[in-house]
Amino acid sequence: MLIFYSHALIDAQSITESLVRHAPGLRHAGCSTAGEITPAGLEEGHAIAILMPAERFSAVATMIRDLSVSGIDGIAGRVEELKLNLRARAGYDGKNVFALCFIDGLSYAEEAVTSAIHWVLDDIPLIGGSAGDDLKFETTTLISDGDVASGCAVVVLIATDVPFHVFKSENFEATDTKLVVTASDPERRIVHEFNAAPAADEYAAAVGLTAAELTPMSFASHPVVVRVGGEHYCRSIQKMNPDGSLSFFCAIDDGIVLSVAQPLSIVDTARHALENAGERLGGIDVVLGFDCVLRRLDARSRQVQRDVSELYRTNRVIGFGTYGEQYRSMHLNQTFTGIAFGPSRQAAE
Repeated sequence: MLIFYSHALIDAQSITESLVRHAPGLRHAGCSTAGEITPAGLEEGHAIAILMPAERFSAVATMIRDLSVSGIDGIAGRVEELKLNLRARAGYDGKNVFALCFIDGLSYAEEAVTSAIHWVLDDIPLIGGSAGDDLKFETTTLISDGDVASGCAVVVLIATDVPFHVFKSENFEATDTKLVVTASDPERRIVHEFNAAPAADEYAAAVGLTAAELTPMSFASHPVVVRVGGEHYCRSIQKMNPDGSLSFFCAIDDGIVLSVAQPLSIVDTARHALENAGERLGGIDVVLGFDCVLRRLDARSRQVQRDVSELYRTNRVIGFGTYGEQYRSMHLNQTFTGIAFGPSRQAAE
């Protein structure tokens, strides 16, 4: 069972104790959220569970604690053990397996952890989301088979005979407006200067605002992107600090060149991604989705949240709002990542 829950309203320890007491044989993993994607669409203040029938799915999981001191080799070794456990349990050949990763969204470790996991997985696709805490940015929690912790990651390997397709969707395109990081604190993901000027002032001017007008809605509506391998990826801003610096959700460093992005329709781009997944699979039974919380804020500011919610509802998307998304070898922001399962008898409930 995968379970995603509101950190503000639901106690993780109570959930795990209840599961251990009332369903001792049920393997489970999950994390706190920045909003939930339920069968009714986008919601907040809920807990949602996804049950995978044992006759169609076989899963193994591990919790990697203390990410701040965990080395890449140690993380890779844990994932290698997980692969061996799944092979012994399910006898898989690697072609019908996917990996899920849930990481503390306040750990500053997502890039390193994602890279280490992907390095060991070979051709197994990796997808996941960073745990949230309802936009409080104080602490997140993760659970795995009765354990509850922060500052950690949970990795789940799942073998199944149900057809699936891993995908992602963004709703932005780069413009010619550039912001060069000229002073930063990489360990804390803080940018002090863009183009040798105070970061908040320079960013605000680039998007047609003043620093005093910047809000989380501003950052969601005007993302910045970095070009990697011919593609653009979001480096989303979390907040403006009292000294005029900007905190980011993703890794940042001196010399990085960011482009201010122009938003596209969040509804149309997500619909296209879901339609493409349906065409590949011959239909969709259910989608496990990880949707950046900034996309939700952007949809709200553009008054299309109801349309997004209805799109997810009609396509049977279930999941949560994240502080970051994992997709194969990358840690992303302002992205919708998902794994769609094709039509199959009793695929998921």
